[in-house]
Amino acid sequence: MSKKTVLFDLHRQMGGRMVSFGGWDMPLHYGSQLEEHHAVRRAAGMFDVSHMTVVDIEGPEARPFLRHLLANDVARLTQPGKALYSCMLNSEGGVIDDLITYFLDAGWYRMVVNAATTEKDLAWLQPQAADFAVTVTPRRDLAMVAVQGPQARQRALPLLPAGLQTQASELKPFFATHGDDWFVGRTGYTGEDGFEVMLPAAEAAGFWQRLADAGVAPCGLGARDTLRLEAGMNLYGSDMDEETSPLEAGLGWTIAWEPAERDFIGRAMLEAKRETAGLRRFVGLVLEGRGVLRNHQKLFLGEQEIGEITSGGFAPTLERSIALARVAPEIGKGGEVEIRGKRVPVRVVNPPFVRNGKSLI
Repeated sequence: MSKKTVLFDLHRQMGGRMVSFGGWDMPLHYGSQLEEHHAVRRAAGMFDVSHMTVVDIEGPEARPFLRHLLANDVARLTQPGKALYSCMLNSEGGVIDDLITYFLDAGWYRMVVNAATTEKDLAWLQPQAADFAVTVTPRRDLAMVAVQGPQARQRALPLLPAGLQTQASELKPFFATHGDDWFVGRTGYTGEDGFEVMLPAAEAAGFWQRLADAGVAPCGLGARDTLRLEAGMNLYGSDMDEETSPLEAGLGWTIAWEPAERDFIGRAMLEAKRETAGLRRFVGLVLEGRGVLRNHQKLFLGEQEIGEITSGGFAPTLERSIALARVAPEIGKGGEVEIRGKRVPVRVVNPPFVRNGKSLI
């Protein structure tokens, strides 16, 4: 049986078309995925992301534990509230999950993990933490709402607890503040400015309704996916998984190789792989002919199959089809994709495709 977030009834009342996603009943859209996408690019939209899990890592050895656990280095976090994006790897260098970690103080870090991987992540975290003086606490008492778009912060700020409004208004990108059991991060998954707000589950419905009353459009999974694709942001399970290293998922920039003595999980395998000839590239594609790019379509250079689309679809902001793909290094500036038995040209670009509502291609 699918799980339901605390906002499930409100989604139904607002006309949400509910679908099963990662074991949760979630809104796909509220009538028009296209309108929701444009609302985020042009004004403000909100997403229920309470199916994701907040995990608090606390204790005197929280920092050394996370330096061992994650490919990126939490030692880079020196200012309270600063966030870090990282992959959590297995011993073979494959991606167990990609996540954000916030530094709150020397003994308290907060992670946000993906919904579909929560139980797997927790099953991995607990034994890894056994050798460190830390506690791993999933905060199932919290809900989470993402408010995104060029007008998102100005519409959301007056609706935050009074004690948080000033701090939240002064947040730099990829920083967070907290108080009154609320946690506000200037982060997101759309390529637009905004907040991700973690708050007591009992207060989530009221906050969601106040946002709607302030003109923030409720948005579903459909718009969330087209927005993140335009922003060139990876989706776990499509663009990377436990069989794929960050090096072949466009996430090499998230690996902190220095200091060399930091022995994070998966490091030895990654070091060996980065010396391998023919390491696959992770690129953006723009369709130059008719059709739509879709996941798992094959890519060709002449008669040579050179890769596969990992995430593809129609980009509403650009009014054309785009994709992320894992390809052989010889792809160069373009190739062909096979769509319904026909070869159609594609152009290679560097993601992101859209940032802050503007085309980058």
